[in-house]
Amino acid sequence: MCFVLVVHHKLSHPIRTRFLRFVPLDWSPTGWVGLRVEVYGCAYKSDVADFDGRSSLLYRFNQKSMSTVKDVISLKFKSQKPDGVLVHGEGQRGDYITLELHRGTLALHLNLDDAKLHPSSGHTSVMLGSLLDDQHWHSVLIERFNKQINLTVDRLTHHVRTKGADDSLEVDYELSFGGIPLPGKPGTFLRKNFHGCIENLYYNGVNVIDLAKRRKPQIYSGNVTFACSEPQLVSTTFLSSSSSFLKVPVEPLMEGLSVYFQFRTWNHEALLFSATLAQEPERLVLLLINGQLRLTHHRSKAKIHVLTGLSLSDGQWHSITISLRGLQVSLTLDSEPTSTLELRDSVDPGSSIFFGGCPSTLSSQSCRNPTMAFQGCMRSITINNQPMNLLHVQQGLLGNYSKLQFDICGIRDRCLPNFCEHDSQCSQSWSTFYCDCSGTGYTGATCHNSIFEPSCEAHRQTGSASGYFSIDPDGSGPLKSTLVYCNMTEDKVWTVVKHSSSGAMSVQGSTLQQPHVARFNYSASPEQLRILVGRSEHCQQEVAYRCRKSRLFNTWDGNPLAWWLDRSGEKRTYWGGFLPGVQQCSCSLEENCIDMNYFCNCDADRHSWENDTGLLSYKDHLPLTEIVIGDTNRTGSEAVYTVSSLQCYGDRFLWNSASFYQESSYLHFPTFQAELSADISFYFKTTATSGVFLENLGAKDFIRVELSTPSAVTFIFDVGNGPVVLTVKSPLPLNDKQWHFVRAERTLKEASLQVDRLPLRFMEAPSEGHYRLQLSGQLFIGKSRPTEACLRAERAKMTPGVSSGCPGHCSSHNRLCHNWGKCIEKSSGYECDCTHSAYGGPHCKTEVSVSFESGSSVTYTFQEPFSVMRNKSRQSSAIFAQSSKSRESIAFSFLTNQAPAMLLTVSTYHQQYMAVILSLNGSLQIWYQLNREKRPDVFIPHPYGLANGQLHRVQIHREGKDMYVKTGDLGDLTELHEGWEVLQAGSRGFVGCLSSVQFNHLAPLKAAILNRGSSLISVLGNLVESNCGALADKSSSHSLAGKERLKNAAQTDSAVIGGLVAAVVLVTLCMVAVMTRFLYRHRHERSQQMAPVKEKDQPPLPSRLEHGFHAELDLRTAVAARDSRKEYFI
Repeated sequence: MCFVLVVHHKLSHPIRTRFLRFVPLDWSPTGWVGLRVEVYGCAYKSDVADFDGRSSLLYRFNQKSMSTVKDVISLKFKSQKPDGVLVHGEGQRGDYITLELHRGTLALHLNLDDAKLHPSSGHTSVMLGSLLDDQHWHSVLIERFNKQINLTVDRLTHHVRTKGADDSLEVDYELSFGGIPLPGKPGTFLRKNFHGCIENLYYNGVNVIDLAKRRKPQIYSGNVTFACSEPQLVSTTFLSSSSSFLKVPVEPLMEGLSVYFQFRTWNHEALLFSATLAQEPERLVLLLINGQLRLTHHRSKAKIHVLTGLSLSDGQWHSITISLRGLQVSLTLDSEPTSTLELRDSVDPGSSIFFGGCPSTLSSQSCRNPTMAFQGCMRSITINNQPMNLLHVQQGLLGNYSKLQFDICGIRDRCLPNFCEHDSQCSQSWSTFYCDCSGTGYTGATCHNSIFEPSCEAHRQTGSASGYFSIDPDGSGPLKSTLVYCNMTEDKVWTVVKHSSSGAMSVQGSTLQQPHVARFNYSASPEQLRILVGRSEHCQQEVAYRCRKSRLFNTWDGNPLAWWLDRSGEKRTYWGGFLPGVQQCSCSLEENCIDMNYFCNCDADRHSWENDTGLLSYKDHLPLTEIVIGDTNRTGSEAVYTVSSLQCYGDRFLWNSASFYQESSYLHFPTFQAELSADISFYFKTTATSGVFLENLGAKDFIRVELSTPSAVTFIFDVGNGPVVLTVKSPLPLNDKQWHFVRAERTLKEASLQVDRLPLRFMEAPSEGHYRLQLSGQLFIGKSRPTEACLRAERAKMTPGVSSGCPGHCSSHNRLCHNWGKCIEKSSGYECDCTHSAYGGPHCKTEVSVSFESGSSVTYTFQEPFSVMRNKSRQSSAIFAQSSKSRESIAFSFLTNQAPAMLLTVSTYHQQYMAVILSLNGSLQIWYQLNREKRPDVFIPHPYGLANGQLHRVQIHREGKDMYVKTGDLGDLTELHEGWEVLQAGSRGFVGCLSSVQFNHLAPLKAAILNRGSSLISVLGNLVESNCGALADKSSSHSLAGKERLKNAAQTDSAVIGGLVAAVVLVTLCMVAVMTRFLYRHRHERSQQMAPVKEKDQPPLPSRLEHGFHAELDLRTAVAARDSRKEYFI
């Protein structure tokens, strides 16, 4: 069989059936067989009512008022209009229930409260569904019990509780279906009524349509028929953004041309209409540009246009009328006022009109597509008051077309359900969806990855000092980040979570009947605290309790007179220790109570002040959420207590490890829950040439991460569309028994694989097809080959050949090598490789600092071993293109008394650059020029003067359009129109100290000191090694993370920094070139003659400054490709 001849018919809507029957009909002369597919289901009863937009059904109760605590309403509907009331009922006291369509979305409005007693507190609204005016059947189920409501539309369910105080719904007289009639005036409606069909309408078990069909007295049916009429509207879908078009002939009229049609789309850019006029090459063109209509009259050398509408790419139907009469062209959108074009000369229409696009065979003068053709739906096309029969077009009887689908609108809402995670905003085009992660604290295609470290321990690995940090203990899980204080002054890193009552509290006059109650509200939510405590190795909370004549326990019967509540709200009566006890204090555990007849010092009931301070350290009970004291009402009784902040140290998931010694050894876990998204990260070290790190199988789907060769890691999975394979190859072997980091991620938008700091490998997911990863069975770790790996794992079952922990000094490398230093195993110890760290010393903790004098500078030119400028496997999108894969991380410290000053500049041969400067007033400014067609973005994270002789630390991380800056204060994103701040800073250079400069995985300042003879390093002036960075240990920091969105970022896939060739410039006088001319000298591997640089006429000073600055940043004049490198000299 030749499968090339097989025709695939893809159903735009799913069909549910019980049986399928394939019946052979006939053989064709070429040997093919024709089949009929029959669908069989179960017996189905259908009661249908048709509403024409002016009709309704009224269901009258047997009594004046109906009060219910439970309601169930179910129905099916299909609608021709986006708005209309389906169900409505209300009561005299203010109760109401309304189910209506609003812009194609189903809305349920409910109020259970008395309007006089509670005017506005009880209103509750629920919105669900989208594009429900598509003339297809949709099922609705409303379930209410007291305040709990479940609204289900098709297969999506939304759960909500009503507001207010009451539980019952009181409806007077009747329920209306299809509209809200005005009392006393049949046929008039308060709101838009429903236009379409309703099937099997049930209210609390009553079949309303069946009662209406049988003309029961409790039903009033106004102009309702009981057969669903077929709509007269025929839609067509334009499928391709490059080659779809519809060409129809035009019968000439003496009076001009009149065109009417409706369209709906998600795309912001499209060609909607193009008509060639009789006076060629004149034509009328209607474009959709940024969601706005633009009608243009093109002439041979001129064109005029008119704009109308806003946000038309909203998926809703919009109507357009274009009229050409005499010297005037008019454009009408929906019900908005008409816009007109005035022509110089009278024109006549041509012989044909194009809708949605142009054929590629036509000449560019007659019809041509803009950036993209139309993707969406059109209907009701009318030319000169004659409706266009689209079925005749489909049959080839009228006009011509390409890439169209007839008699259906194939639009989909790709934001329903919303696959954008962590409350990010979803937007869409015709073929895919996009997630805006701004302000969420997450990044990635679906906002899956947290930008924050999971713990304070992880923050220390990045070289951070003590301060306030945002941590995300559950990583990509549903919980958001929280702000904590990280105390890194000791060997243990303490995480401190504060609460609302940190001071000492004195208590008097309390009894068991009227006790003193204090509640503690923490800066983190209860769920965040639970994850943080569970992740930590140890947690504790001190309760300092001093008392006089105030007991903790009743000495007669042993009942507690004071207690506290744990994080679950459970009552606890022990006041110290790491194990939960009953009626005990720290003194009883240490056997040093003042009276050994009691378990607590306070129970001795003395007039003197006694102390029962204890340390609570049983993690499952922490933190303390409430304290209750009830024995301070006697004469002289008083208690004073203080509850400390929650303090935890250690990260159980950071370096929990396992060793594998046999081929058959592995760990196994419950099934990996990874239907929509999954991220896997671990460290490994091995001597094996290959092996499986992780694997979970399903019936057909699977996911696997493996060491495929000694120098390659492969991430492979299948969700039903065929295997997706991503492989990262290393230039060096990975089975060198050193630690290597692996992170694999899969979302609905893309998959990625990162190994160490090698270039990220990623692949976009298809917009159609299967997307749920359905796994079964167990998750296996370390299966089939001997490896030594460190993974985030707990509750694992081990097989023989597996032991916890990994041998070697570097197993605890987080305490040995710091600031991105790499721990290397030695036969008799270990060694820290600080090559990629901005620090030096045996443990990569010694700062590398340099004092710059006037006229000194460092230029570092680097060439990556791999090109990360562009990923060839990624297809660029014409719509919503994002530079999500370009990134850089920069960190440095500086000390100066000079302003303005140039601290650092980075440039590429794409004429893109960034600059970090101190402005004239000493404020820190970060300039980004990512798109040379637009003005630079300027972020001011610290608006106050930093040229104060103190040491300041700056950390910058940019990923796509999102930039995160950590300094002392937060500022705003400002768009400046001139580059004078940068020019002034560049002309002054920098005088002061620079310390610990890190750019991605490079340490350019350290390289300049250690490798001064390198051809990649150019040093001007006198550089003096300094210890200015040591001042950082003496200055306290309060680090807050700030995030801003770059306004004028280039929307391309090209990386800004870290491409094939780039340069990092640590500048004190790098902008001397601003005041002089450039001389260029080319150096090639093959001998070439030097091309002289001619001196041109000098422009005015501002132009020369700006020209010089951009020439300095243009790396094509500084660095070229591998076989042709350039240098510039001053």
